[in-house]
Amino acid sequence: MAQCVLHKLVSSDSLSEEKLDAILNIASIYSYAPIKTALNFGFLVRRDYLNYLESQGHQIVDVRTEELQEEFVNQCDISHINSFLYLPLRKNRNNELLVAAADPYDEKLVTSLTVKFRCKIVLVAASDLDITWLGHKLRGGYFVKEAVFSLMKKHPESSALITFTDPQLFFIFGAIAFSFILLIIFFKPTFIIINLMSSIFFLFSILFKLYLALTGSKSELHEVVSKSEIKGVNEATLPVYTILLPVYKEDKLIRKLIWNLRSLDYPKAKLDVKLLIEEDDDKTLNAVRNLDFPANFEVIVVPFHMPKTKPKACNYGLFFCRGEFLTIYDAEDVPDSDQLKKVVCQFRKLPEEFVVLQGALNYFNKNENLLTRMFTLEYSYWFDYMLSGLETLDVPIPLGGTSNHFKLSTLIELGAWDPFNVTEDADLGLRVFDNGLKVGVVNSTTLEEANNEFFNWIRQRSRWIKGYMQTYLVHMRNPARLVRQVGWRGFFGFNFFIGGTSFTFLLYPILLTFFVIYLIFKFAFIRSIFPDWVLYISIFNFVAGNVLMIYVNMLAVFKRRYYELILFAILNPIYWLMHSRAAYMGLWQLITKPFYWEKTNHGLSKMSSTSAVVTPE
Repeated sequence: MAQCVLHKLVSSDSLSEEKLDAILNIASIYSYAPIKTALNFGFLVRRDYLNYLESQGHQIVDVRTEELQEEFVNQCDISHINSFLYLPLRKNRNNELLVAAADPYDEKLVTSLTVKFRCKIVLVAASDLDITWLGHKLRGGYFVKEAVFSLMKKHPESSALITFTDPQLFFIFGAIAFSFILLIIFFKPTFIIINLMSSIFFLFSILFKLYLALTGSKSELHEVVSKSEIKGVNEATLPVYTILLPVYKEDKLIRKLIWNLRSLDYPKAKLDVKLLIEEDDDKTLNAVRNLDFPANFEVIVVPFHMPKTKPKACNYGLFFCRGEFLTIYDAEDVPDSDQLKKVVCQFRKLPEEFVVLQGALNYFNKNENLLTRMFTLEYSYWFDYMLSGLETLDVPIPLGGTSNHFKLSTLIELGAWDPFNVTEDADLGLRVFDNGLKVGVVNSTTLEEANNEFFNWIRQRSRWIKGYMQTYLVHMRNPARLVRQVGWRGFFGFNFFIGGTSFTFLLYPILLTFFVIYLIFKFAFIRSIFPDWVLYISIFNFVAGNVLMIYVNMLAVFKRRYYELILFAILNPIYWLMHSRAAYMGLWQLITKPFYWEKTNHGLSKMSSTSAVVTPE
């Protein structure tokens, strides 16, 4: 058997024979070098391992500053570099090729490189993270370009690279010009018609959400997978499960992230966890380097390429995934411990056309301040009622940002995520439906950190609403084709749920302004364009819309028994004004910088994420 550093660790009693056997078994399954398996599956602490090498007389070279002869690196495939943790440096005076390796004792690696380069190989010790960083930077160019442009090349009609098509621009500016002409010629009747249409649309959008919520509430007792089924799962039959963890400057949350993942009830050897770190994010890379306990994830460094978005990073990570199923968690997420097993069981019971299961999202810091309470109410009705309603009605379901679980092969066939869409999850959910496939809802919760700071919330929400606008523009490029693909029910559901959400946020402050002006000021001009019958209809639509949204927010507390939040639903009109502020910010960015990713700061909460997860009953 070819020797490696792990055998030396066993000899020095730093590693047990049982752990070595487990490491070698996992390495054979994933086709990894044993040292990579030991470091990435939580058998060794990186810092302790490097200290051991130094104690054995090895000088740890910094490959990021070493002189390189890139003709040797260019002969190596990034997947091979990534799996076996080595990087050719240069030839020395003796015509020996110096190769930086995480395992300087790896005899199998020496043999394969000797055959490849036809010269004597000398291994020098280096950090696996530095090898990974430089390897992806130098050899990941093809994959990162594919991550950015693959969807655009395969399905250009689905890409948000072009924000407004020529027909859309013609329609938008034509409608604006036509409205101005009518206002000039027939001001009063035109204004009345626009006002009535706007208020009716506002009310109808709210009624549609109420209908979805009431429909979704009927699925309260619907449980596809029972707890006894999960307990009875034979772990030997479970597939490899990939978890993508896209992070950017989340160095303060790395420790929390690792502990959260450890709570997952899934065989460690079958968790293919990828921590996606941007090339310029040394803070997070160093946080991983300085951990003083073992971590169960593999670092993938995403080479620099615009746009700098989460979906681009996830697309890049797909090239290195080994799982049958895949999910995404954010750095602060705390999923139910049985979530992965539940998803596997549910996929096995559902028809083949179900290719995505969306878990519910909620917050561990719901009672921290007023903003987190409103945020929790919103997420509760969204994930506990709205998505269930959409599933029941069989209309397109926009996915949430995390805890969406995919069949990996189908995800790749669909073109994965759109790197130019800043709500790539919602867009992908609609593309799933467009292709005759289905999104299901899994009764499992992932707790997140609710935004507890106003301007941070505005930045996050403006990106979400901008992404909804992007998604709406992309899928409405050819309305007739959309009707053929999703049917009339799906078409109207999409328009009122995706398009209507953004439009009502933009419309809300305008309607509110006219209403307040009418009530406060006694201008004859205002009275002339607001006849009593128009006023009554507008007031009814506006007030009824607000009352219904308050009611929907009140409904949200019952599935999770968050009864202490029920009275805060009364503040929903104020919360909607915050949405409107974010919506206009998102609209401006849609025009000026559509692919800009507003970074949300995490780790601001002073509350712990270790509280128990409350799942719907």
